[in-house]
Amino acid sequence: MGKINTFLALMFLLLILLSTAHAEDTVTLTSLEWPPYSGEQLPAQGASCAVAKAAFAAMGYHLKIEFYPWSRAVKLAATQANYAGYFPEYYSPSVATRFILSDPMGTGPLSLAQRRSSPIRWNTIADLSHWRVGVVQDYVNNIEFDQRVAEHLQPVDVAINDTLNLKKLAAGRVDLAIVDPYVFDFLAEQNSQLTSLLEINPKIIENKQLYIAFKRTPDGVRWANIFNQGLRKIDVTAIMRQYIKDYR
Repeated sequence: MGKINTFLALMFLLLILLSTAHAEDTVTLTSLEWPPYSGEQLPAQGASCAVAKAAFAAMGYHLKIEFYPWSRAVKLAATQANYAGYFPEYYSPSVATRFILSDPMGTGPLSLAQRRSSPIRWNTIADLSHWRVGVVQDYVNNIEFDQRVAEHLQPVDVAINDTLNLKKLAAGRVDLAIVDPYVFDFLAEQNSQLTSLLEINPKIIENKQLYIAFKRTPDGVRWANIFNQGLRKIDVTAIMRQYIKDYR
């Protein structure tokens, strides 16, 4: 990415904090390739990962992150004993029932990508039912939007990741695609065709809070409490803002 130097100060701080952590004091979480928030090859493995590592390090713990396609990341976190949870996740009643959601670990906007040749104007979530919207499998979106999908009031087309979702939009298979605009910026930068054909609709759906979803087990409760305490020891907003600023 050519921006690793920007995070030397952050990494130096993390190394100092992690130097007090023992090998047995390690928590393992799953995540996905969702730049700039998470990604195995990103500096600090992404903005959300930088926040999570800093929060655990502030409490003397080391965070290990394993990256998978989203649906698998969620399933492994739910079923495999070696994982304490997964992230970054949005709130939904279903997720909150199955997992313990941490305190918020940052925010990210949720928007719609559209074709430059076919801009769309909308005011309410219900308005979107006039168009087929591309979504990613097992992603939580907006609560009202997801409810309308469940009630078959909103036509959607499901892709396995954000890249394929945007490619479907560029090919005219859907009219809009739900995406975080920072994720869109990264993916469009990697694909000139997306840049030339697509843009972000000016109306934001919602500014979403991000969470770690921990298992609903005694161990999950313990890790959630440790993480939440660590969050209070760091400046989440500053880490996220600086990462996004430098990343772009």
